[in-house]
Amino acid sequence: MFVDIIHKKKRGEKLSRQEIEAFVKGATDGSVPDYQLSALLMAICLKGMDEEETYELTRAMAQSGETVDTSFAGGIVVDKHSTGGVSDTVTPIIVPVLAQAGLKVLKMSGRGLSHTGGTIDKLEAIPGFRTSLTLDEIKEGLEKCGAVIVAQTANLAPADKAFYALRDVTATVDSLPLIASSIMSKKLASGSDVILLDVKYGSGAFMKDREEALKLAKCMVSIGSRAKKRCAAIVSSMQQPLSDAVGCNLEMKSALSILHGREKGSLYEVAREICARIFTLAGKEKDLKKARARFDEAIEKRLALERFARIVKLQGGDKSYVYDPSLFKDASFKVTVKAKGSGYVSAIDAEAIGKTAVALGGGREKKGDLIDHSVGISFKLRLNQKVEKGDAVATLYARDLKKSEAAMALIEGSYELSDGPQADDRLLYAYVTEEGIEYYE
Repeated sequence: MFVDIIHKKKRGEKLSRQEIEAFVKGATDGSVPDYQLSALLMAICLKGMDEEETYELTRAMAQSGETVDTSFAGGIVVDKHSTGGVSDTVTPIIVPVLAQAGLKVLKMSGRGLSHTGGTIDKLEAIPGFRTSLTLDEIKEGLEKCGAVIVAQTANLAPADKAFYALRDVTATVDSLPLIASSIMSKKLASGSDVILLDVKYGSGAFMKDREEALKLAKCMVSIGSRAKKRCAAIVSSMQQPLSDAVGCNLEMKSALSILHGREKGSLYEVAREICARIFTLAGKEKDLKKARARFDEAIEKRLALERFARIVKLQGGDKSYVYDPSLFKDASFKVTVKAKGSGYVSAIDAEAIGKTAVALGGGREKKGDLIDHSVGISFKLRLNQKVEKGDAVATLYARDLKKSEAAMALIEGSYELSDGPQADDRLLYAYVTEEGIEYYE
């Protein structure tokens, strides 16, 4: 009886593979009622799971629906996953860099919810760009461009959808084994050979604490390694937005500015490190310095830009937007937010900035909400930056005055000032592999 499984985990005992499979099957086919599933989720949240249990849960969830056989790709298939944040527009940069280097990239991405932006929403700001492709179209994209960027299918790890709906209303979202299995089940089902995880921590991330983010990274790398994947994780900061652009059109222009070789900054550095680590994991480079230089060269020689234009065209998008980012139009109502005082920026609430974009209409409060690609925020502050009272700290792009006034109040409360530079503004914290942890200086 399923109640015996609940009792067992309530006592803190280890669940067997068969018991975990019964749990996942019951959630997928509806044979176990929600109240019993919720009880076991809470027991897991309170008592935890060891590495083997967490792997078995992930494996069963990955096999609860469709799994993608990528043997047709004709090369090493790589993937990257970010745990989410604000202005995290890495995918349009790294996918063409990796593809032009000869790797195959089957990138399955999601839509935004709450304060985090979604890659699919941003790419759909390009007129005509399609993210729902048939298997034949995916094969064509991998053959001709080396990469496709698609929305996750409804049949990928359906057990995760069932669990998440319950976790959201039973206060069990923050369980480490449940977080890790949710993310990694979709990664395993998507069939990539190499998986690089970007685990965020800080005010704009799901994991607010750096050490908790490190634990999550270690847990997910353990799952990937047990599944015979070449898997590693970067632990990086989301103490502030990755760039000054927040909102679909603004973020696409920022990413394209990097591909054009016009912009460098935190977004460039994170994209560069992700690509360099994937190059080494996939065996394209042995030396990390050479791997980073390979990213720089792809940008400087416009190799990645040209490859991205090919990807956009193949997926039905207007590639003229790739070559001329000014075609992305901002909302016509423009408001400047000025500094409330003088000093050094000691803290930034990145989540509040993401929620500001939602308040403007550039994000979702609930699943199914429509997104206005033209609205957003140009947020000009960085940690430890010196500002004077009255300096322009942000520009809001809105559809109407009422929304801009509400957004202005959120921006004004999203940062703190101090007498001197004192914030920890490091961007990269650690690199986690099965062998151990390498800390960035």
